[in-house]
Amino acid sequence: MPNWRRSLTPGGTFFFTVVTDRRARFLTTPLARNVLSNTIRGCQSQWPFKIDAIVLLPDHLHTIWTLPLGDTDYSKRWAWIRKEFTKSWLSQGGNEQIQTAGRHRDQRRGVWQAKFWEHTIQDEEDFDRHFDYIHFNPVKHGLVKSPQEWPWSSIHRWVKKGVYPVDWAHGSDDVSLNFDDIKNSIGE
Repeated sequence: MPNWRRSLTPGGTFFFTVVTDRRARFLTTPLARNVLSNTIRGCQSQWPFKIDAIVLLPDHLHTIWTLPLGDTDYSKRWAWIRKEFTKSWLSQGGNEQIQTAGRHRDQRRGVWQAKFWEHTIQDEEDFDRHFDYIHFNPVKHGLVKSPQEWPWSSIHRWVKKGVYPVDWAHGSDDVSLNFDDIKNSIGE
């Protein structure tokens, strides 16, 4: 049985991957985007955190969060976000995957995978690599040719602020970024 130990770094910065149940492709629908946005804002109003980067793909999302000084409880935030998203999503007509007897017994709905993946950002270089990984992810999955073409990404905010040039990573053959260690560790 796996040992699901989470890193508890007070005020830390963390990279997360959260995946839909059975990789159902609904997260980029207007309803899901609206529900997720409202749910995340609701969570932030109760338990503050900063979203440094985020990308929403049809069946998963990646994000980097920084917690307030002294705070370690990102698990509480993700549990609340996934629970509240599920309630709102289903009440507004969103679909879920078929529940097995075990899932029903455990009161698990067919919206999210049971676990999420987390990585504690170690330093500025580690932050930059995960930051770039998030923004390049739609290209990696073949959804667009350029990160700037993907509408559900924080890259647009960072281009406006001058962190990325307007043509960063335009055309996947122009990219010299190596994300193999990140991809392998999260199973993409």
